[in-house]
Amino acid sequence: MSDASASTPGPDAAVPAPAGATHPLALAPVIGPASDIDGFVREFLLNLNFDRGVALSASSVTDRYFALAYTVRDYLMARWLEDVRRAIADDAKVVAYLSAEYLLGRQLDNNLLATGLADIATEALAQCGIDIADLRAAEVEPGLGNGGLGRLAACFIDSLATMRVPNVGYGIRYEYGIFRQTFVDGQQVEQPDSWLELGSPWEFPHPEAAQTISFGGHTEKYDDDGVERSRWVPGWNVQAVPYNLMVPGYENGVVNTLRLWSAKATTAFDLRIFNSGDYEEAVRAQTYAENISKVLYPEDSTPQGKELRLQQQYFFVAASIHDLLDLLGPAFDLTRLPERVIFQLNDTHPVIAVPELMRVLVDERKLDWDAAWEITQKCFAYTCHTLLPEALEVWSVELLGRLLPRHLEIIYRINEEFLDEVRERYGHDLIRLRDMSIIAEFPERAVRMAYLATIAGAKVNGVAELHSQLLRDKVLPQFNEFFPGKFTNVTNGVTPRRFVRQANPALSRVITDAIGDGWITDLDELRRLEPLADDAGFRAAFAQAKAANKRRLDGVLRARDGLALDEDHMLDVMVKRLHEYKRQMLKVLHIVTLYDRLLWGDPADDAPARTFLFGAKAAPGYTMAKRIIHLINAVGKTINDDPRARGKLAVLFPPNYNVTLAETVIPAADLSEQVSLAGKEASGTGNMKFALNGALTIGTDDGANVEIRQLVGDENFFLFGMSEPEVEELWAKGYHPTAFYQADENLKRALDLIASGAFSGGDRSVFEPVVSNLLYDDRFMVLADYASYIQAQDAVDVAYRDSDAWTRSAILNVARTGFFSSDRSMRDYIDRIWHTPPLA
Repeated sequence: MSDASASTPGPDAAVPAPAGATHPLALAPVIGPASDIDGFVREFLLNLNFDRGVALSASSVTDRYFALAYTVRDYLMARWLEDVRRAIADDAKVVAYLSAEYLLGRQLDNNLLATGLADIATEALAQCGIDIADLRAAEVEPGLGNGGLGRLAACFIDSLATMRVPNVGYGIRYEYGIFRQTFVDGQQVEQPDSWLELGSPWEFPHPEAAQTISFGGHTEKYDDDGVERSRWVPGWNVQAVPYNLMVPGYENGVVNTLRLWSAKATTAFDLRIFNSGDYEEAVRAQTYAENISKVLYPEDSTPQGKELRLQQQYFFVAASIHDLLDLLGPAFDLTRLPERVIFQLNDTHPVIAVPELMRVLVDERKLDWDAAWEITQKCFAYTCHTLLPEALEVWSVELLGRLLPRHLEIIYRINEEFLDEVRERYGHDLIRLRDMSIIAEFPERAVRMAYLATIAGAKVNGVAELHSQLLRDKVLPQFNEFFPGKFTNVTNGVTPRRFVRQANPALSRVITDAIGDGWITDLDELRRLEPLADDAGFRAAFAQAKAANKRRLDGVLRARDGLALDEDHMLDVMVKRLHEYKRQMLKVLHIVTLYDRLLWGDPADDAPARTFLFGAKAAPGYTMAKRIIHLINAVGKTINDDPRARGKLAVLFPPNYNVTLAETVIPAADLSEQVSLAGKEASGTGNMKFALNGALTIGTDDGANVEIRQLVGDENFFLFGMSEPEVEELWAKGYHPTAFYQADENLKRALDLIASGAFSGGDRSVFEPVVSNLLYDDRFMVLADYASYIQAQDAVDVAYRDSDAWTRSAILNVARTGFFSSDRSMRDYIDRIWHTPPLA
């Protein structure tokens, strides 16, 4: 085959096969430096002709998108294969990141950016008469995550590749990701997210590397040369088939791996039963097995749903552990395992990996228990992402014993030996023993997975300074006392490649023109922008970028949802998972208060016009969250249809908020809403993305808000609400939300307006459950923080009137938040937990 500088075939030409080629796939394109437009055109047409099987003139947008993706993928492939070889040859220590979620976003632009191919690809396609924007729009985003947890995992693996640290991200290849959200009469309706309907050009299946994963059955004792051992006799099993995705570092030639597992039946089809006429029974095993990787977070309000979730968790961690051990080979000295791998447990979902590694070491590799436990304690580290007790997973002993009987035995022994250590130090303190036991006795016997992870992990970390402090002092205080030095903090971060450079090209140009492009891999460089906040010319360029981002968002919303954004409005944004602790209701009450003021207040009120933009999905079984979504849409419809509000207030709630939409919403935002009750949010990462893109924050002292406020300065942050100690004090005294309702006329008017049916066609019953929930069961103290929130929002109005001062504050937010790079988070993990050097 000729090289990249050879003449390019015409757009409709099929590329001729060289002499001796017997199959079109023998025409593997030359993989070389991405520096030649003609070479890129040639490879694109090769992929279009031979992988998609069409000529350019007959190709669809989907064909062209796939051909472009294959072309970019080809440039990554050789680098990826070389990095895998080097990691093995160099005895490199690998970070095995175990996460149930990876919210990747679209891959095309990210891979073009990482490889430096964006300009070449754009020009190459233009020579073929193709607008690359049309191909970008054809890409389907894989919904393999629910929110911040999954997006954090994606940021982390991006940073590890950029920092040259060997890493394999392990997870599940869900056939249907997080549901596609639609609204019917303002209410959320969930639709399947068929992201694989047309296939994915970025993944490589490897059925030859499948792992067999077992469930059920029983255990038995046997004699092994005088040593009594246990073995698991499973009742059934499935195949875990790996699909590899490449994770490129930014312009450094490094490509790491994301390996996602798909479930297949070991015996998918019974021809004998099929021929007997029982077609459903013939494929029953296949259907049952494939349910495991069918849906992200299946509804778990039923026993069947709970069992499926546990199956999912064990399925992917067992496959991942066996995959790593297979990579090291049967002759590898397992006492050296901590030198070669660290398994990072991303929340409690993968914690069943602890007894699985013990089972493999003791039962399959015949290690002594104590030696296996010493290895295991050095191979795991645990990140806790929550402070909510209900989010710390527990599994009933009955379910665990039925599904994973050998693992339950191992957990019991870990617990017994740990409690012996507790007795040795503290004596027979029954309350302490009960509180520290991995096995909870009430309301049912259950395994506390966070306790297991804490006991087994070399380190336990929170994800913001406040969160880590509360984790040590409030959530797991006895473990912190028992394991001095085990608890640490690693504040979360976001990748500047996707969430500034890729998502915000207008601002990126302004920054790069001012300080160069070193900030893309060293976000601390943004500090050099600080003096420019006082430069009128830079402020004007910064404001122009923000205005351009609003125009871009307006275009996206019009095309995507038929919504219009008034570019002259302040854009006030609240986008995050819908949960009561995140307090979208506080935002709703503020909007209703402003609407009430508009109806009955001073017609000359000069408060700046605002558009409120929401993005949120509620878990399918979370009734109150879905009612709040309905209320947001109802309030929005009433305000948007009222001519008295026109030009003053608008509410937008585009359905199906995802990474792709976030990349246009976040750069356009003026105000970032981070209003969780103090002590409830672990960290947040949306707050970081907004600040880095020049939005000011209104928020409580919660999660990473604390660190954002400390870095940007109180004068550039709108603080409101109780502190965490004040929240605790109010709970201790006795919190009575109705007292706040009675004492605050604005709050009373807002709640009464909702209760009156003003937003539900006069039907008082529609939102009565929401109002009653606030008045009589306000777990997250919305009413207690309302007055402070309204006062802070009034301060926002005052500040926004001075557009030049607002822009100055926005610049300082960007300049001072370089700390929130996921690259810095990775350095902290490496220094404090993993000790994994980069490849040379």
